[in-house]
Amino acid sequence: MPKNYSEERIKVPRFNEESGFYTTPKRSKIMSKIRGKNTKPELAFRKALYAEGYRYRIDYKKLIGKPDILLKKYNTAIFIDGEYWHGHNWPARKPRVKTNREFWIAKIERNMQRDGEVNAELQRLGYTVFRFWETEIKKELDACIRKVIMHLESVRTS
Repeated sequence: MPKNYSEERIKVPRFNEESGFYTTPKRSKIMSKIRGKNTKPELAFRKALYAEGYRYRIDYKKLIGKPDILLKKYNTAIFIDGEYWHGHNWPARKPRVKTNREFWIAKIERNMQRDGEVNAELQRLGYTVFRFWETEIKKELDACIRKVIMHLESVRTS
């Protein structure tokens, strides 16, 4: 990520007992079940893309943001974002956050800010970035795949 940020970085308070946050073993177990990769929407998208004949890398660590799917040949990065963690419909959802508001609002807004920084940096490096919400993939997988394939075919012909 660029060292000089165009806007003020959002500071997320530490999630620990010293800061007033208390985590029970039950809460810890629930949070540990949240997956960051190989989620069902990701797997469905990858399977459909593979079926169309495209080969890709997953969670490519050499690029900023570790794209969920990277089509290196086409300079295309695809992210499949969870609605809660990446702030889908955030203006409507933000007032509904009831517990640990100070932490969760800052956390989600920083995630959104980071997504923008990652998109800008990847575009600067010459990549086309696609971001899909999990529910988009679950409800409209064909439309999402078509959108990416149209881009890939346009890159192939140019």
